[in-house]
Parts: sequence; C-alpha cells; structure tokens
Amino acid sequence: MLSKRHIPFILILLRLILGPLLILLYWLQIDHFNWYAVSFLIIGLLSDIFDGIIARRLGVATALLRRWDSSVDLLFFCCICLAAYLSSPDFFKDNAALILTLIGSEALTYVISFIKFKKEIATHSIGAKVWTLFLFAFLIELLLHGQSTILFQLTIWIGLITRLEIVAIILILKNWSNDIPSFYHAILLRQGKTIVRNKLFNG
Repeated sequence: MLSKRHIPFILILLRLILGPLLILLYWLQIDHFNWYAVSFLIIGLLSDIFDGIIARRLGVATALLRRWDSSVDLLFFCCICLAAYLSSPDFFKDNAALILTLIGSEALTYVISFIKFKKEIATHSIGAKVWTLFLFAFLIELLLHGQSTILFQLTIWIGLITRLEIVAIILILKNWSNDIPSFYHAILLRQGKTIVRNKLFNG
C-alpha cells in the first residue's frame, strides 16, 4: 500500500516516465511539441528538487534512493536534450565540439566511479545543482527559440567545471558515498571527519 514515504520514489518514477514519453510525443508529431517539452522540463526539475527534500524530511533518503535519483536524472535530461536536438539540429551541429566535450566529461565521471567503486555516482554536489539550473534555463531557451548564446556558453563552462569537481570528489573519497556537497567535504571525509550537510539540499 502506498504511503507518504513512497512520495520521493514516485517523483523519481515520474521523471522516468516523462523522458521517454516526450520522445514518443515527438515521434507522433503532435502540435506545439516545444511547449510540451518545456512543460515536461519544468515538471521534471520541480520533481527533482522536491524528491530529495521530501525524502530527507521523511527520513527515507537512503543511498539506494539517491542512486535511483542520479540514474533517472541522467536518463531524463538525455531525453530532454534529444528532444532539443530533434527540434534544433542545426544548433547542435554548429556547436558539436563543445557539446561533445561536455558529454564526454559527464561520461568520464561515471567511468571513473565504476572503475573505483563499481557504482554510479550520486554526489549531488552543490555545484552540480547550480549547473542543473543553468542547463534548465538553456534548454528552455533552445526549445522555445531554437538558439542560445550566453546561456549556452555558461552552461558548457559551468558544466565542465562541475564535472571536474565531481571527478575530484570521486578520486578523493576512500569509500563510495552519496550527497557530497563539494570536493572540500570529500577531503574532510577522507580525513575521517564528519561533514555537515545542508538539511534542505544534501542530507
């Protein structure tokens, strides 16, 4: 029987459904697809924000739930980015080098994590959360206008910096852990110290 303790997982499943559903809607060539994409993106972002907050409030923010959250986030944003590509292929072709560099840096974090810990990443760092907001704003601009300049550049460079920080966190940690606010906190954990996580965003 479902209870309020299941709400965080339901919010994660919502993104798991919305991502592939958006691609299906594009394939069906429905009218006003871009507005559907933006709506799905907003719903996805809100569910991503509140699943963690609610999980921590209810005391169900387990490592398994956070791993699910990270994996579903990746799938959801891959679907959103695919939708953006299908809507504006010329933009992606013109900026292929930067986009592929960012994708490569994201893939690198997973490769390093699997090599070291045999698990996917679930750092949920503050920097990564900030980058998600820039990615969100960039994708909305691209979906609605088919172009982006300043937001695109900020998204790329902030994305690369935060991916490097995640790599640093993985390399610094002795043991796999989730919800690491920054590489500084990873250093503290490596030294055997207790870190203070933000109750709203990281624990």
